Amino acid sequence: MSHRFTRRDFAGAAGALAAGLAVPPGKAEAQTVSATPAMLANDRRFPADFVWGTATSAYQIEGAVAAEGRGPSIWDSYSNTPNKIRGGGNGDRAVDHFQRYKEDVQLMKALGAKAYRFSISWSRVFPTGVGTPNPQGLDFYNRLIDELLANGIEPFATLYHWDLPQALQDRVGGWASSDTSKAFGDYAGHVAQRITDRVKNIFTINECGTFVDFGYGHGPVELAPGLKLPQPQLNQVRHHVALGHGMAVQAIRANGRADTKVGVAENVASCVPAIETPANIRAAEIATREMNGGYMTVILEGRYTDAFLAYAGRNAPSFTAEELKIISSPVDFVGLNVYMPQYYVVASGDQNGFALVPFPTSFPRMDSDWLRIGPEALYWAPRNVAKVWNVKQIYISENGTSAADRPAGDGKIHDLDRVMYLRNYLTHLQRATSEGIPVKGYFHWSLMDNFEWSDGYEKRFGLYHVDFETQKRTPKLSAEFYRSLIAANALV
Repeated sequence: MSHRFTRRDFAGAAGALAAGLAVPPGKAEAQTVSATPAMLANDRRFPADFVWGTATSAYQIEGAVAAEGRGPSIWDSYSNTPNKIRGGGNGDRAVDHFQRYKEDVQLMKALGAKAYRFSISWSRVFPTGVGTPNPQGLDFYNRLIDELLANGIEPFATLYHWDLPQALQDRVGGWASSDTSKAFGDYAGHVAQRITDRVKNIFTINECGTFVDFGYGHGPVELAPGLKLPQPQLNQVRHHVALGHGMAVQAIRANGRADTKVGVAENVASCVPAIETPANIRAAEIATREMNGGYMTVILEGRYTDAFLAYAGRNAPSFTAEELKIISSPVDFVGLNVYMPQYYVVASGDQNGFALVPFPTSFPRMDSDWLRIGPEALYWAPRNVAKVWNVKQIYISENGTSAADRPAGDGKIHDLDRVMYLRNYLTHLQRATSEGIPVKGYFHWSLMDNFEWSDGYEKRFGLYHVDFETQKRTPKLSAEFYRSLIAANALV
């Protein structure tokens, strides 16, 4: 979420700011044995109803920033400001999904994916964030939803993936004002009324811990809108985002179809026991609650923890009991964006009950400097969330990795590193589901290479390679891995 955009390392900042078999010698020529169904059934299958999908966000893929009445967002402004984006890129064209969505749906279908998580641009629906909606605002998404359903792919919509209408930022300071929380609720109700006849699952807000701390705070990198607020104001921004989530949940309940399910997608601060001892496991549970104290905990409990408030001190947000009630409006599921462990944890005898183990400089990483390789996070993150907050339905709303992805002489992209990453992470996710941890689905980030925020077009996360000049989509080796995984519903 180091390089210029630690796109998913932010939960660490958020916590601080918010308080195979060996081959015997001579047998290297042994014949390869193909996996049989019985072998796959041996601790490798996922639940029969497990949902496999891919994920994207509006600003990163759509382009067409002025089409059909769309208003400007803070990312339009930010990415067109000199020296803000690596390589000088912006999302004006992105990967032209607005025009190529039918082609892109066929890419999903070729994978065998049964679900697609996309986001809706707020400023397409309300160009200034509030007031009279743009009558063409949802037209693109209606076309996309219908195309997905016609191809047997279930749409999962996200209402906010960082692209705040610029007018709200200009007029009230964006999330610094509760006016934006209220406006988000109104937007959510409007959208729910019009899409929940076909869209049954809605995520409200994506990754508070990213856009708050790095967009409004003093994170190690900068995101739109590029502000650096004092700590009291930053914590108030975080509170207003949580409040906006709660207002959106209520608005979706009031305006959507009765069978609509709603939840949040957060880059949860994943806390992994450094060694799996009972004491360290308990410490990781405690750490999960506290290191997510500024957002996930208040949403799922309706209160800020004592430790969070004590750490914040005079910098704590102002709030009312009624606001906490709104924030904790019941959700149907929790989405977890998991890329790596934010923390390794050991037990501690002090009042905290846990201690965070520092990462050594030699810790392995992927193509992005921030993306430490810790496959066990995809077990412990959902395990701890289910245990700490008794969550009954979890989706891995994002997981994936950047890779160098250079086409070979034959034009193919042999992204063995991404295949390695996915095989290892998904092994731990399969462990979770085999133990009854209620993970219902997995969305790979991303379907295709795209505009990667402050990294521009220099980091690639897609299963499909995109030539950003010609917009040609080419499946990578990882796309074949994922297709085989989905077909078997088991590790392959």
